[in-house]
Amino acid sequence: MSVKVFDTKEVQALLEAAANVNSEKGNARAKQITHRLLSDLFKAIDDLDMSPDEIWAGVNYFNKLGRDGEAALLAAGLGLEKYLDIRMDAADREADIHGGTPRTIEGPLYVAGAPLRDGVSRIDIDPDDGAGPLVIKGKVTGPDGKPVAGAIVECWHANSKGFYSHFDPTAAQGDFNLRGAVRTGADGQYEFRTLMPVGYGCPPQGATQQLLDALARHGNRPAHVHFFITSDKHRKLTTQINIEGDPLIWDDFAYATREDLIPHVVEKTGGAALGLKTDAYKEIEFDIALTSLVHGLDNQLVNRSRASATA
Repeated sequence: MSVKVFDTKEVQALLEAAANVNSEKGNARAKQITHRLLSDLFKAIDDLDMSPDEIWAGVNYFNKLGRDGEAALLAAGLGLEKYLDIRMDAADREADIHGGTPRTIEGPLYVAGAPLRDGVSRIDIDPDDGAGPLVIKGKVTGPDGKPVAGAIVECWHANSKGFYSHFDPTAAQGDFNLRGAVRTGADGQYEFRTLMPVGYGCPPQGATQQLLDALARHGNRPAHVHFFITSDKHRKLTTQINIEGDPLIWDDFAYATREDLIPHVVEKTGGAALGLKTDAYKEIEFDIALTSLVHGLDNQLVNRSRASATA
């Protein structure tokens, strides 16, 4: 159809009624957001001449997305999480906040409740014949460059099959395999003794990959390791590092790669003395610089649904 109805009084009244904008009851912010998003959708239907079949295909798709539990995965794959990072980067520049380790997306696979240890944590709990040992270590510092004591560094990553514990479809891992948390001492140092991860792909029959297929996009990520770093006197940092040499580093379907988050991988020996599975191992040194609170507040805390478990 070439007909356009968005600007008619009937449609504008429908939008106001659907969002209940003229009532003093309810949540004003929810009304504002609903009215805007619904208006944008209605206008897109007009502008793109979407058919009823296309609209109902979209409704059915969102039903599948919910059944598959992939809304957060799709948010990463369509660049929504990256867009939020771009906005936060811009807000920092506007507030004259510079330096610090770059942020990047959290992703959908964090699990709260990992065991907290002082200084060093070995997190390869379950055997994995496909992965060699890896040590990730570094120092947490503040804006003044001095070590931050009492910072909590949380780490999580996939196994050699690209599966995350707690979400592993093979049920081969415990909830906290390849997940851990370390509290820094006076020297600001942290260390995780773990295994080398690989990248993962979206579930091939899932809703996210279904849409990516329609867009002729892959759903794969390079090998990477996630981090949360929290400290009472600094802003929370959400970040991740890519494993140097992975061919997908600059072709990440989730757009999480940043130039300063690809640390060098060093070949080492002496792993037996550290309790690692072999004497030869790889080491990544990843120093983390935190930024100051803003007027005494941490404006980097994000409220979202996250899994949790008990160790």
